[in-house]
Amino acid sequence: MADQPFGSFVPTTQAWELDSAELTSENMRGLIVRLYQQINLIAVVLNTKDTGLYPLQEFINGQQFFPNPAYSSTSSTTPTQRQVFRFIVNFGSLPNTSTKSVAHGLTITTNFTFTRIYACASDTTNRSYLPIPFASPTLADNISLSVDATNVTIVTGSNRSAYTTTYVVLEYLKG
Repeated sequence: MADQPFGSFVPTTQAWELDSAELTSENMRGLIVRLYQQINLIAVVLNTKDTGLYPLQEFINGQQFFPNPAYSSTSSTTPTQRQVFRFIVNFGSLPNTSTKSVAHGLTITTNFTFTRIYACASDTTNRSYLPIPFASPTLADNISLSVDATNVTIVTGSNRSAYTTTYVVLEYLKG
């Protein structure tokens, strides 16, 4: 028997057949209970799926992390999963062999923990696209990406100014 995959899944084959002879009030109550349970399962699964929206404002993306270990041993409340927030920075063009910083506008506190920081740059004229950070065997072609309390910073070792559109995705926990 194969291992059960981890994740949230809704069964796709639900069959509830009632013919007119079975439409008693007891059977109807049972059907309504099963329908409520199925709707609840759909809501739970839907709320734990990673959402494919990338708006330009802070967004809860549906990812959930384990309870904060720092709080679970000292708190009297039940540990809960932590929601992941997503924020997009429209970075603009990449720099020409230099460093460029763009303010992200987030109020980052000591409770923040970043879970993913990534970007992609587009040179639409030459139809060339780069993931960021970018690692190359040629040291000068590397591109680094970092975030601090105020800015998103990208450093290029070569002229990448032809890449005029860059979106940086920040995903983080707030506690």
